[in-house]
Amino acid sequence: MNYSVIIVAAGKGTRMNLGYNKVYYRVDGKTILERTMKVFEEDKRCSQIIIVTEGLDYKQHTNRFSGKIVIVGGGKTRQESVENGLFAVKEDIVFVHDGARPYVSKECINRLCKSMERNDAALLMVPAKDTIKSVKDGYIEYTPLRETLMHAQTPQVFKTALLLSCYKKAKFDNFVGTDDASLVEKYGNTRIAVVEGDYKNKKITTTEDLD
Repeated sequence: MNYSVIIVAAGKGTRMNLGYNKVYYRVDGKTILERTMKVFEEDKRCSQIIIVTEGLDYKQHTNRFSGKIVIVGGGKTRQESVENGLFAVKEDIVFVHDGARPYVSKECINRLCKSMERNDAALLMVPAKDTIKSVKDGYIEYTPLRETLMHAQTPQVFKTALLLSCYKKAKFDNFVGTDDASLVEKYGNTRIAVVEGDYKNKKITTTEDLD
């Protein structure tokens, strides 16, 4: 199964107080983005890596220019950035991944690919470890059952036509989702498979996450 991947790397990373996009922060000589790209560069099933970022930033901070890398400009929001990336996708299956999530494993990619043999959409998830409270106006409303709660991760993977259709409908309705799967939940008329993720597959939001 060949696939394209959209790596969303157009943010500013203000919480890391770097003064530049956090995906270009270097750890042991490599940027976060380069580390994120690595698992897809090494996967023969991945025929296209679409990096949604500022082109000048990419040229300045990295020397990755293989034939399957495509650079696409970002939008004002993450949702707009993913949509920009979708227009460049050439495969029938598309992964969407956070540029600041460099710890995803090959095993997780394999599980997602396996799931897409029988599903139209799937995403990595891990069970919630903490008790979650629903709060309104500073007061607890109720406590959902923890065993029903999971944390969503990326990559999330979809049939390309399905995700593109959902993005078009969301744009028409001015609907903004919390992630790509939420658009498919609302407009896709299909079930989204839950695939075992990895607690190590964390997103870099502060320098502490690099430990």
